[in-house]
Amino acid sequence: MSAAEAVRMVRRQNGEKMDIQVLIRKLVSYGVQTGLVPEEDVIYTTNRLLELFELDELEERDNVTMREDELEEVLKGMLDYAYEKGILKENSVVYRDLFDTKIMSMLMPRPSEVIRHFHELYEQVSPEAATDYYYKLSRDSDYIRRYRICKDMKWVAPTKYGDLDITINLSKPEKDPKAIAAAKLAKQAGYPKCLLCRENEGYAGRVNHPARQNHRIIPVTINGSQWGFQYSPYVYYNEHCIVFNSQHVPMKIEHATFCKLFDFVKQFPHYFVGSNADLPIVGGSILSHDHFQGGHYEFAMAKAPVEKNFSVAGYEDVDAGIVAWPMSVIRLSGMDTDRIIALADVILNKWREYTDEEAFIYAYTDNEPHNTITPIARKRGDKFELDLVLRNNITTEEHPLGVYHPHAKLHHIKKENIGLIEVMGLAVLPARLKGEMAHLKEAILAGKDLRADEELAKHADWVDEFRPKYDAITVENIDGIVEKEIGLVFMQVLEDAGVYKRTEEGQKAFWEDNQGGSSYLEGAKFELPEEYASASKALEAGNVYCPWNEWGDAASAHETYGTEMQSYLLGEQDLDTTLKNVDSAVKELLEK
Repeated sequence: MSAAEAVRMVRRQNGEKMDIQVLIRKLVSYGVQTGLVPEEDVIYTTNRLLELFELDELEERDNVTMREDELEEVLKGMLDYAYEKGILKENSVVYRDLFDTKIMSMLMPRPSEVIRHFHELYEQVSPEAATDYYYKLSRDSDYIRRYRICKDMKWVAPTKYGDLDITINLSKPEKDPKAIAAAKLAKQAGYPKCLLCRENEGYAGRVNHPARQNHRIIPVTINGSQWGFQYSPYVYYNEHCIVFNSQHVPMKIEHATFCKLFDFVKQFPHYFVGSNADLPIVGGSILSHDHFQGGHYEFAMAKAPVEKNFSVAGYEDVDAGIVAWPMSVIRLSGMDTDRIIALADVILNKWREYTDEEAFIYAYTDNEPHNTITPIARKRGDKFELDLVLRNNITTEEHPLGVYHPHAKLHHIKKENIGLIEVMGLAVLPARLKGEMAHLKEAILAGKDLRADEELAKHADWVDEFRPKYDAITVENIDGIVEKEIGLVFMQVLEDAGVYKRTEEGQKAFWEDNQGGSSYLEGAKFELPEEYASASKALEAGNVYCPWNEWGDAASAHETYGTEMQSYLLGEQDLDTTLKNVDSAVKELLEK
């Protein structure tokens, strides 16, 4: 800690407040350092801040500078001043957030300036240079509140499917009771219609809608339609962006969705982009406004390999396979996105209507559709990839929140819907877990009865399950153990959300053309295991003999007949030899 930082800390501890004149100069200095405020706009920006704080003049102050990491402290001082002077009517977090967004808006360039500079960088330098500029702007403007994001708890949990990302979201502030009461009494305005509408840009906000005066949107054209490009204010991963329809229309997974995803990836090849599903339970939190999410990040699912390759008749030029992932994922890959999209259309349309009662997959119940897809597009080297995650939102009395949703035994950690981000391998866990896990660790180390604790009782069965796995749980290892076990719970959450379970029966149901079912993989041809290599020619030619095996003494004769016939079909022996060998086996059986 520097001497200046130490002095500031002492002043804060003593309740000493920073002079508003100093705060204004500091914020303008911050604007210049970050590039938000050009030198030509310094006086203009200063005067706007003076007006905001109802001041008539700027007083002289010597050597006022500001580091970027002081932003939270400077805004806090300004908010305290505004409340003391009656400029800020309420002092709760909701009202303070509304006002500090207004403060930061004084530093912001107009939307047209941001758009123009973005396109200059895109065309003259690179798409990545353009997004770098825009991401930095979104952070420097405090639209992305870095000092809150850094409070999120994050770690990586190793599992058999790869390293899963775990985060406990602490960056969304809790509303105080007064703000909640005010929100209930507030008029239910229809402007903007939702948090994703383009009308949010520059909006002052209200108690039940966040301020967005420091927010800027980049217009993009994808698949011939107008969309907006922005970053998520909560940044769950690097450069977490949102791409949204300029019209307030509901989510829909269709042919045009695949076209739009690839069009965006072609324009920004360093980003992946995906869509939430379009049905409740398996969809995102905002189904009323068509949108995608993307970013500059590689999730565990993207790293997961294909474990079973197949080809589909008529689409042999598209690489296809089932991904080694807890959910049910088909990966399509190729150079030609039109061909990938054509096959994706086939799979989507088949899956929409697909029912397999033995696997408890129903396309409809009482005319209500259940099957949909979560698609994710990316570019990998010279090829394009499209991951199709099969989803189903059926509910039962046993699982009222969804059969393919986190089951009740996991709700102590994760109860919320499994959307696009979780599907790809990043757990967004509720803020309550920070306190609960801290108390749980203390209780475990102290040997307390968890079931006697109202807060911790819901975790008791889970602790009983994992405790025997460890020789000893100590102060030194308990943090790692709890993080690891939370990761394994999230792995089970994803397995619950998978329509085809990671069992032998579940995986066979996934890729086999089920008798009596309307398989969405009709016409698919899977690569066979190495054991079938010797019979590959016969299988490819369709010369396959499959005897009806019977239990009992006759089984050996049927097995010999099958083996001998395969040898004949492969051209390894003539028919006369084949029949003699079969006769010999039958004779041996009859003589027993």
